[in-house]
Amino acid sequence: MLDEARQRTETLQARMRDEGIVQALFTDESSIAYLAGFWGYLGIEFGRPTMLLVSVDDDPIVITPLMESEMVAEMTWVADVRTWEDAGQRSWHRVLAEALPEKPAELWVERQNLPAILRAFIDERWPDTALHDIGPILGAQRMIKSPLEIGVMKQAGEIAGAMMAAAHGSLRVGAHEYESALAVIEAGTRKAAGFLTDKGWERFVSPMIHNLQILQSGRDTSMVHRRASVKAYAANDPVYFCFCNMAQFKQYKLGFDRMFHVAGITDADARVQQAAIDAQQAAIAAIRPGVRAEEVAAAANAVYAERGYQTGYRTGRSIGVAYLEAPELKAGDQTVLQPGMTFAVDGGISVDGVTAGRIGDSIVVTDTGCEYLTQYPREVMVTET
Repeated sequence: MLDEARQRTETLQARMRDEGIVQALFTDESSIAYLAGFWGYLGIEFGRPTMLLVSVDDDPIVITPLMESEMVAEMTWVADVRTWEDAGQRSWHRVLAEALPEKPAELWVERQNLPAILRAFIDERWPDTALHDIGPILGAQRMIKSPLEIGVMKQAGEIAGAMMAAAHGSLRVGAHEYESALAVIEAGTRKAAGFLTDKGWERFVSPMIHNLQILQSGRDTSMVHRRASVKAYAANDPVYFCFCNMAQFKQYKLGFDRMFHVAGITDADARVQQAAIDAQQAAIAAIRPGVRAEEVAAAANAVYAERGYQTGYRTGRSIGVAYLEAPELKAGDQTVLQPGMTFAVDGGISVDGVTAGRIGDSIVVTDTGCEYLTQYPREVMVTET
């Protein structure tokens, strides 16, 4: 993993040289993980920024809190790790200023993800420095996944499959939503642990599946992104599990959703769910190299229109070390698909206060079409109890 992170940084430096970019400052956790191979567990929300400074002709520099520096030095291939302290004269402001020229003419930053405290410091310290956005340049590089990345994402898919099986097995009349969430966490963690060793870089990778489970049931199923509660399942309840903030491994994040129905299903609910499945499958059938991203969305939207439904959902999003990458499968995105791109592809219908139909999978674009990264039945599913 670290050898590839080094190669990615060298590829970026070559692109920077072509574009005449001297220095770029990365502050987003996903970008730092992609280029330097490490990520932190406490970050900007605690007032502790970690930064990666990439120069076109010099070795990169990691700037990180002293308290995390021992772990960071073990996790990254970057040799120049500079530390700062919460108290005293060695603040992050001083360390960053020492790493940059006294009066840089320009600085490339991740404009969409630059923390406010960093932007305020840059504006005050270097008011005449022109800020440019490095985000689209790195984003274009991240679009095409390497075989190593796809391999990790396939492992994440196996973890997600174990999570979904546990979710499915937890459903019965009288069981509670939070019980399903606990089953998901345990199954995913045990599966992830089986892919890891306690040696080298991997000893810093936690198998723990975490984040609040997105789960809606009954009439609340139409409420997108509701969290698991103490609600008990009743007969004929639709139940929706979304793992988009949980199905991840070694920082690679998938999209994965399924809908179940507890001990029965109404005809209306079956129609809605089947329409969502058919829309998703139409989108996936349209995925192949040379197709524009918006054409994939159009294939799904045609199914919704035919069945008499409207949807405000995008059909999909690119996935990788961030939850949302470019491009997106939606109207207006004319990015041409290429082998190695990875997407979460969704089917989604909400009937407010009544029900919903949803399904989501992650895929990788291949030379002839696409391959699933996530596996679970793509059909209307009803539990026996």
